[in-house]
Amino acid sequence: MKKKAVCLLLGCLILFSSALAAPLEAAPPLELQSPSYLLMEESTGEIICEKNADERRPVASVTKLMTLLLTFEALEDGSVRLGDSVTCSKNAAGMGGSQALLDAGSQYKLEDLLRSTIIASANDSAVALAEHIAGTEENFVDRMNARAAQLGMNDTAYQNCTGLPAKGQFTTARDVATLSREMANHPDYFKYSTVWMDTLTHPGGRVTDLTNTNRLVRFYQGCDGFKTGSTNEARYCISATARQGDMRLIAVVLGAPASLTRFNEARKLLEYGFASYQLLEVCSQGDLLEQNVSVSRGGADAVGVAAGETAKLLVKKGAEKGLSLQVALPETVKAPVRRNEVLGEIRVVKDGNIVRTLPAVAAGDVAMPGYLEALIRILNGWR
Repeated sequence: MKKKAVCLLLGCLILFSSALAAPLEAAPPLELQSPSYLLMEESTGEIICEKNADERRPVASVTKLMTLLLTFEALEDGSVRLGDSVTCSKNAAGMGGSQALLDAGSQYKLEDLLRSTIIASANDSAVALAEHIAGTEENFVDRMNARAAQLGMNDTAYQNCTGLPAKGQFTTARDVATLSREMANHPDYFKYSTVWMDTLTHPGGRVTDLTNTNRLVRFYQGCDGFKTGSTNEARYCISATARQGDMRLIAVVLGAPASLTRFNEARKLLEYGFASYQLLEVCSQGDLLEQNVSVSRGGADAVGVAAGETAKLLVKKGAEKGLSLQVALPETVKAPVRRNEVLGEIRVVKDGNIVRTLPAVAAGDVAMPGYLEALIRILNGWR
């Protein structure tokens, strides 16, 4: 038998929408120099704290997160493959800023371009990927903007796939967090983002050293990815992620005055989140609630009720007492009843307010009675 719903005693279950929910911390809990930042729990999308999170800003190479997201989505839908041979155009090879020093006219494996973009933030590799996937960088940028719109990144506009300075190119800390959260859904990304040092061997035998631009990958326990960026216009930016136990946090820091500042402040945000909050999974899909619903005209008199979803709740450590759970069910349902059929709802109450509703479902099937049983019930007074 499945475990009884401990959630009835503890309260539970919440999956906040980051786009709608206010941050858990009404005021910034830390004194940081960066003009814009945000700390998010990845699985729930819950925002722990923020400052000027909707302020539009250039973010330099953090832009490449969208380039990478579209590349992984293209890999997953089969339109490109890691083993594809990609010819580096003069346009791609001519990119300034951080580079893998690709040779124009030479062919590279797509995987080499992907890992050099992730590890070393190579502008030439990013453009080569974009041209391979969409034909031109301009076509690829159209896809970037379309994908941003799909993700609800309403304060983002892309002009290139690298983050190099361009008029009309901007995003926000909130939108970067949304993009980062989507990137976390692609586990193959972390195979490359956790690499500290690597090399790229060019077709002619020349070797380029690749060093991860995200120093937190090496110097902060649990950090395994996302992206840095810096230009004179954007100053110093980072979206950093770390996992400890079953909780992953995303810290976005934009416009820091110095390179070391962005790393220190992202680390402070991550440390604060892990030290102050816990992720509770106190109900799982299928957990039995300690209630039944009467069944009219069925082969059984009642059906058990179960939680219809698995959900998690991000709470500040020591603040669990403000949670409770209410279950709203009908007195009777008519047969037939199918397993997982929605019967009612589970209401999550936090400090007296309903913050989420979840489906309460039938824990089993209740069929219509057979002919003989129905006849007996008629004779005894149909219920």
